[in-house]
Parts: sequence; structure tokens; C-alpha cells
Amino acid sequence: MKIGFHASHEQFAPSALLDLVVQAQAAGFQAATCSDHFHPWSEAQGQSGFAWSWLGAALQATELPFGVVCAPGQRYHPTVIAQASATLAEMFPGRFWLALGSGQLLNEGITGEGWPPKRMRNERLEECAGIIRSLWAGERVTGYGHILVEDARLYTRPETPPLLIAAALTPETAEWAGGWAGGLITISRPVRELKEVVDAFRKGGGEGKPLFLKAQISYAADDESAMRGAWEQWRTNIFESPVLSDLRLPEQFAAAARFVTRDDLHGHVRISSSAQRHAQWLRQDIDLGFDHIYVHNVNPDQENFIRDFGEQVLPLL
Repeated sequence: MKIGFHASHEQFAPSALLDLVVQAQAAGFQAATCSDHFHPWSEAQGQSGFAWSWLGAALQATELPFGVVCAPGQRYHPTVIAQASATLAEMFPGRFWLALGSGQLLNEGITGEGWPPKRMRNERLEECAGIIRSLWAGERVTGYGHILVEDARLYTRPETPPLLIAAALTPETAEWAGGWAGGLITISRPVRELKEVVDAFRKGGGEGKPLFLKAQISYAADDESAMRGAWEQWRTNIFESPVLSDLRLPEQFAAAARFVTRDDLHGHVRISSSAQRHAQWLRQDIDLGFDHIYVHNVNPDQENFIRDFGEQVLPLL
């Protein structure tokens, strides 16, 4: 059981995030993860550093295990992701895991290619997972499916390949991923909805596999500051999966969020200035079976969040 810190590349410059993960380790967080975006969700967030460059620095600067969610198949060829992740795992044994998702047009659209429907994106994703695993195993890979590969082979590989898991937001995707992924990562939501995703993953073949959660919170010195930070930073990212997947530009997310009210944020972001209330929410996640929980404070006030959770929340869990 690990409680980790989520480093949000959409919200902070890479240099600032590096300082924050060092602070998080010192405060008692046991792991970390980061986002992998080309664009932020909104202009208000205003950043989007390259996760793979940053991961090497963050692993060197700390002793924490790290993970990243990425979407091979369009912006990234899976052979490149296989090589990047194998290099990190060779340099930092046992400290890196990789999650794969079908992606969002927000990031993948920069290639100028068409945006496939969800069914095809899932087929492409499972094919990418197979290519990555084969390369990690030292095989020479050639394929002519959704992804074209010819005579690819990795020469630098870790003794033990990284854990490869799937990112899923819906029960349907979670059930499908249970058959091929080594674990699941999803995002926080009300307990009933979260349980549906967990149950679907287990039903699809994920029984006994590790469960990862990115818990989206807004914590600040008072409830008004917590609510304001959530609304300013994260109201563009509370829509259903088809909307999140199919909008192309940060400006379009801002237009979609034009009529989002503060009350609409509840259920998508855990908003409270009470460290004890956040500990209760995390305890519910643990009771659902999550082995790894990464706390993402969408509020800009990161230093006080890290300090307070280190002193008041982590000891309770």
C-alpha cells in the first residue's frame, strides 16, 4: 500500500515539479506519478512539459518509484515508448511502471492524422501493449496491423521489465483491459461509480492484479480557497469520457466549461480544507482495494498541501 504524489505537468513548469517531488518525498509520500500531455486542459493551467525528459531527472533526484500514463499509437510509436521505459527501468530498477491509455485528441491531434473511433483506438492500444512487451522480452518485432513495425529490437533492457498497466475511465474499458493489462489505473469519483470500474476490471480478468488510483482533490487553507482553486484549474476536466477524448484544443475545453458551476465540481474533485476529511476519502479508496493512490491536488498551493498531508494525513493511513 503506497500513498503517492501526482506531479501535474499541465499546471507547473518541470523545474517547479522537480522541487515538489523532492518535498513530497521528505514529507513522507511513498511514490509519485506524472501526467504526459502535449497541451494542458486549459490556458489557465498554462504548462505542458515533456514527461519523459522529466522522469529521468525526478528518479535521480529522489528514491521514489514513479509511473506515467501515456498513449502510444499516434503521437508516440510504441517502439519509442518501449525503448524509453526500458531505459528508465534499467537505470532505476524496480522504480518505474508504465500505464497505457487510448489517448485524447487534445494531445494526439498534433500529428494531423485522423482520430479513430474508440473501438479502433482500443484495438490499437492492445496492439501497442503487445509490441512493447515483445520488445522488452528481447524479441525482434515486425507487424503490419494498426501499427507498422519492421525489424525492431531493443538492445538495452532491464533485468525485470516494468509493470505494464491500463488506464480506464469507464467500466466498459476497465473490463476489456482486465484481460491484457497487468493492473489498472483510474481516477477518483463517488464510491459507487468507482466500485463499478473496479468490479468490471476484476470481471474482465483483473482479479488479483494491482489497482492504482489518481485521487483528484482541492486542498487549501480554507474551503473558499479550495473551491476557487478547483474551479479555476480543473473545471475543464470534469466531463464524460467521450468529451474528454474528442475535443481538440484547450480553447474548446474552455468553451465546454463555460456553464460549469462550482457545485458541478463535487464528485469530480474532492474539495475540502480539512485534512481529516481527505483522510476519510482515501480510507474509502483503500477499502475498495486500491494498492497505490496518487493524490493530485489541483489547487496551485502545493507546498502547504505537501506539508499538511505529510503531518496530518499520511500518518493516519
